[in-house]
Amino acid sequence: MDFKEELKNYQEKVNKELEKYLRDKNCLEGVLNESMEYSLMAGGKRLRPILVLSTYKLFRDDIEKCFPFSVAIEMVHNFSLIHDDLPGIDNDDFRHGKLTNHKKFNEATAILAGDGLLNNAYIVISNDLKKTDINNNHELEKKLQVFNEFSLAVDRMIAGEYVDTEYEGKDITEKELQYIHENKTGALLKLCVRMGAILGGANDKELESLTSYAEKIGLAFQIKDDILSEEGDEKVLGKPVGNDKKMGKCTYVSEYGLEGAKEILDRITKEAVNELESFGDKADFLRGLALYIENRNK
Repeated sequence: MDFKEELKNYQEKVNKELEKYLRDKNCLEGVLNESMEYSLMAGGKRLRPILVLSTYKLFRDDIEKCFPFSVAIEMVHNFSLIHDDLPGIDNDDFRHGKLTNHKKFNEATAILAGDGLLNNAYIVISNDLKKTDINNNHELEKKLQVFNEFSLAVDRMIAGEYVDTEYEGKDITEKELQYIHENKTGALLKLCVRMGAILGGANDKELESLTSYAEKIGLAFQIKDDILSEEGDEKVLGKPVGNDKKMGKCTYVSEYGLEGAKEILDRITKEAVNELESFGDKADFLRGLALYIENRNK
């Protein structure tokens, strides 16, 4: 199976699993549930849940055991997108080529839909914990560690979003720019890889290599976003180009120039791929994901 085929296979698995968690729309809060579904099932790359599953697969084949965690991370990601698009933050009208949640419904519904997806993520993980055999100390310990890291990563993502918003239109140091990206985007991507590795039973050395890989692709993802915001195709991206510049956001493009950002992206991607050397052919898909992040057009 080549990379594109395997990626599509993972995306189909994730979408099928997400459908199991859609909520009833024939109730008093039906519009809220519709709003949550609108964003959760709007499409997207499903990169985060795929990172969980494909990292886990380095160690074990029973990836269905990771489904609750992959679903939860996609719920959190979509919570962040709904809130990121709100008038008080980025004030975007389109996402994935469709109206953003607050434009499709209204601002209050969008805020609550984001809150609902975030809370549902914790419900999904807590339900999985509840089903875990309390006599299986090793499995329970791994899941509790993942749950703790999950909560901490969400905290860091929110902090990064705040700092990014607060520094709009202001001069910013290289260290501050890196801090924003490491938290706003990188924390969740690092979590995905670490979740898959921990649940799969990675040893300390393996976890260290995979964590370094994750940190590098997290930074690469944000640098690529900065580049696409400067020169992407709006029809392909499904959202306006140039918003970062218009809002005075400090990005890798504004800091290093377009060509400078591309050079950093290429270097970081190569470093990420090198972190997988010890895993041999088993890590081919993760190598492909690093290159996919570098070369994506949306």
